[in-house]
Amino acid sequence: MKLLVINGPNINFLGIREKSVYGTQDYDYLLHMIAQKGEKEGCTIEVFQSNHEGAIIDRIQDAYFDGTEGIVINPGAYTHYSYAIRDALASITVPKAEIHISNIMEREDFRKVSVTAPACDKQIYGEGLNGYLMAIDFIIAKKAC
Repeated sequence: MKLLVINGPNINFLGIREKSVYGTQDYDYLLHMIAQKGEKEGCTIEVFQSNHEGAIIDRIQDAYFDGTEGIVINPGAYTHYSYAIRDALASITVPKAEIHISNIMEREDFRKVSVTAPACDKQIYGEGLNGYLMAIDFIIAKKAC
């Protein structure tokens, strides 16, 4: 199974930004964790990160053509206002899960609204980096049905 994990703005700054919210583990730790999960599950998992909306949209569109069978996405701040990313996600019919490291429902009001979640099959938040593993498990289970 070929999966794609997309990380939006500032996710590459894990372990640097707001440690009380996002934890102390850095981005390399997340990449290693995802790679180990892929090995364990027998999946090929590509991780893509960009701070640029257009690059994220381009990667989602490329997933349509490259055999990607499921997408896990943490759109970062784009979650709350990027209808363009939402539309790109809606164009792809593979299973999709939106992930947020922090509990967005216990933060600022603007973070409680996701314009991208309705284009996904599941939203996971507040589980820390483990939420990525939960999202991967969801995609694998969804594809097995």
